[in-house]
Amino acid sequence: MHGLMQQSELLVSKFIQFADINHGQREIVGMLPEGGQIRTNYSEVNFRAKKLAQALEKMGVSLGDCIGTLAWNSHRHMECWYGISGMGAVAHTINPRLFPEQLIYIMNHAEDKVLFLDIQFIPLIEAVKDHLKTVEKFVVMVGRKHMPETSLENVVCYEDLLAEEDGDYIWPEFDEKTACGLCYTSGTTGNPKGVLYSHRSNYLHTMATLSKDCFDMGSRDTILPVVPMFHANSWGIPYAAAAGGAKIVFNGPHHDPQTLHKLMIDEEVTHTAAVPSVWTPMLSHVESNGLDFGKLESVVIGGSACPRSMIKTFKEKYGIWVAHAWGMTELSPLGTLGTPNAATMELEGEDLIDLQCKQGRGVIGIEMTIMDDDGNELPRDGESAGRLMVRGPWVVKSYYKSESDDATEKDEWFDTGDMANIDKYGFMQITDRSKDVIKSGGEWISSIDLENEAIGHPAILEAGVIGRYHPKWEERPLMIVVLNEGAGITLEELNDYLADKVAKWWLPNGLEIVDDLPHTATGKISKKDLRETFKDYTFPE
Repeated sequence: MHGLMQQSELLVSKFIQFADINHGQREIVGMLPEGGQIRTNYSEVNFRAKKLAQALEKMGVSLGDCIGTLAWNSHRHMECWYGISGMGAVAHTINPRLFPEQLIYIMNHAEDKVLFLDIQFIPLIEAVKDHLKTVEKFVVMVGRKHMPETSLENVVCYEDLLAEEDGDYIWPEFDEKTACGLCYTSGTTGNPKGVLYSHRSNYLHTMATLSKDCFDMGSRDTILPVVPMFHANSWGIPYAAAAGGAKIVFNGPHHDPQTLHKLMIDEEVTHTAAVPSVWTPMLSHVESNGLDFGKLESVVIGGSACPRSMIKTFKEKYGIWVAHAWGMTELSPLGTLGTPNAATMELEGEDLIDLQCKQGRGVIGIEMTIMDDDGNELPRDGESAGRLMVRGPWVVKSYYKSESDDATEKDEWFDTGDMANIDKYGFMQITDRSKDVIKSGGEWISSIDLENEAIGHPAILEAGVIGRYHPKWEERPLMIVVLNEGAGITLEELNDYLADKVAKWWLPNGLEIVDDLPHTATGKISKKDLRETFKDYTFPE
């Protein structure tokens, strides 16, 4: 027997439509890629997104066509998101930090029909344009005044494109399983893989992120999503903000601590989200200038593990809660968020920091377990580490145009590639990527834990740990660090500092000091590049 309720397709256009009707004058503030700042609102963004949908239809774009965006966080990028997917096409967000060969691959693989791009990325596309097989038109996301000279053909000015339409458009209804967005993995092992989201998956993901145990974000809040919209949907924030009616502040191409801090203070930001590398210079800027964070209440940190020292500084000095988040492109991207539950509310001091250092609890909709190599589930005791497996309505089933029909294992469990444990309260902690864990004398050493502890040393700005060959123990840890200006450190000094923080047999056998650490296109330390650089490394006697 079926229930007797109305059937309404779960489409992302309903978020911006809802925001227009219920929070129409709520501000959207943005730093523009061409310079300056704009203040708009949800009603205006909805109206302009409808104009964009009209323009796309005139271009011959139809249901299921992929439309690329190569852009910073901005009101125009948000209009593209809703205009493209709202009319039934697929919004393909492209990471400009990928190598040119990867950009060519993913645009051809996606068969992008139109490419929307910010002016900063015109040289990038000019360099690869002859290799793009399917792009018919390039839309530069500025007004006529700022249109640059370019060797690209079939170029259109974004504001001119919208000016030709009247916005008299009704968002169409179609099957909620229709493809909505496309993101590619960073391709650290082989070509990037496409993850094709549906309207239904993004809608359900958004409903989960709005809950109090997740982003806890509503119409009285102001959010600054520093995480780019080309990084796994900016963790779903542009959807959630519209669905909740929150004010949005877009930083555009600006990621320096001075600009970000000014935005936080001027716009009275209450929530923000970014990777750890954004907060290291931010904290330095605030502390060295005797500043504070205004009305900021919550910082969501994901992408890589947040150092314990950073969590403590935010909490003890500024009274700001750091919520670890974990996810991946294949999870749309949210899997866990670090908010306390009733069972852990009494924790305080170092015990509470211990909890915050974990990646958090699974959000509603995500099932999560850990398994050994034989597929047996391991206990939730906070110690047993195994393969982190997930499943749920916004977890990938198969990759776009993959030769394999299924990216999952038995019972539709998806192997995340992470090693983790889960405690009795449901809090998950990543111990390492399966390919990065150091296997020493038959035991595992977590490179992530070593890195996070090392960053707490006053001399160290950034740290990466890899395993290198050892004649007795198979592998031992090599610590590679970038130092703070004017600082110095020896291996002995480092290990003295780490002695009461990790097991004795975890202490690094080698230390290398470098000017910079290599990073992937998503901002993580590239262990692959470190292993290549130090492939012939031998530990000192």
